[in-house]
Amino acid sequence: MVMMCAVTFQPQGRLYYADPGELRPAVGEHVLYPTADGDEVAQVTWAPEWVDDDIGGLPVLSGMAADDDIAAATASRKHRAAVRVAARTLIREHDLPMKIAGIDHVPAGHDASSGHTTLYFTAPQRVDFRGLVRDLAATLKGRIELRQLSARDEARLTGGLGSCGRELCCATFLNDFEPVSVRMARDQDLPVNPLRISGACGKLMCCLKYEHPLYQDFAEQAPALGSEVDTDDGRGTVVGHNVPGEQVVVRMSDTGRRTTCALASVCGSRKAYESRET
Repeated sequence: MVMMCAVTFQPQGRLYYADPGELRPAVGEHVLYPTADGDEVAQVTWAPEWVDDDIGGLPVLSGMAADDDIAAATASRKHRAAVRVAARTLIREHDLPMKIAGIDHVPAGHDASSGHTTLYFTAPQRVDFRGLVRDLAATLKGRIELRQLSARDEARLTGGLGSCGRELCCATFLNDFEPVSVRMARDQDLPVNPLRISGACGKLMCCLKYEHPLYQDFAEQAPALGSEVDTDDGRGTVVGHNVPGEQVVVRMSDTGRRTTCALASVCGSRKAYESRET
């Protein structure tokens, strides 16, 4: 068992899980959450408690947030909101086909209005934003950087719920995007319908990739559809597969009744076995 809590960086925002360490913050209190750019102020939405899952590698909270930390975080949040408004206005003036997806800001010392600001955007194609950067730098009086995101990166950044009802894999535990093909959907007996096999980003669902090996292993062990097998209830014909449950659906030869059997309890016919051996 491990101790775990959940925090968020903005109201109703995405949850981030952490190891509280020696801290025991209550819901609503502010803590310091470690990030690549240093400690960030976050609010506790789930108080520390013991969980049964064997979860390792969670970031450890750096400490409780002081009043100065909370004030700096509030000023930075207001600055990011002002940057978003200014960026949208200038994008319209430059008539650029792009959309702001997120903003990061690293203040210079105690001055939240200066420092380094990174704007993440999405666009259907490559965009020449050099004029936009010059105008943004002149308007905001600081260093400005623009980074274009792919559709999958945008989904990871904004988060959301998948068709399964759970949080997006890319926004929770998935670190790398691996190639996904339609063949994987066919191997998993899914309809090749973009509306059924596409994620929130509009691309093929990432889960098709990391679930695919399970279906490959099952296909190597399970009898093919239409083959005759022996079960604990008698002889029958395979009419279906249940890969997640590692089960085979068999129609019994004597009664025509369908039954679900564990894969380990189903034996192929002697003839099929001998044909494989030869």
